Amino acid sequence: MYFDNKTLENITAEQEVLVSVMEKNGLECHGAWDYDRMTFDKRFDLKEGRYYLRVFCSAISGDVGNKSAVLKIGKPALGKYYYPHGVEYEDEVFPKHLVKECEQILANAKKQFADLGLTAEETEVGKKTVKA
Repeated sequence: MYFDNKTLENITAEQEVLVSVMEKNGLECHGAWDYDRMTFDKRFDLKEGRYYLRVFCSAISGDVGNKSAVLKIGKPALGKYYYPHGVEYEDEVFPKHLVKECEQILANAKKQFADLGLTAEETEVGKKTVKA
């Protein structure tokens, strides 16, 4: 399931700041990066199975490898892990308590970014400028 436009989507931050805020919220990036993107995960092992809260980020400038990137956050997702196939994000039934916990984690991260003066960048929709 994807968390649509009410969380971190479209926030842009320097890599060091992004990593710091994500880690404070239990979201880690262990090897889930290449030179133009990073993925932050929080794993949940529940009786219903293994789930991952994932936050996808793309570099808009700089290089992730040398820690000089400025990254834009994409749409966060919650997925269920299936061995050996991987993580499924759609057509799943997610435990309500897990969805609520993930929403709280994302809201906390969004608040921490806002406290640093970082909010979702503005985008053009027709002739109106709106906050994404």
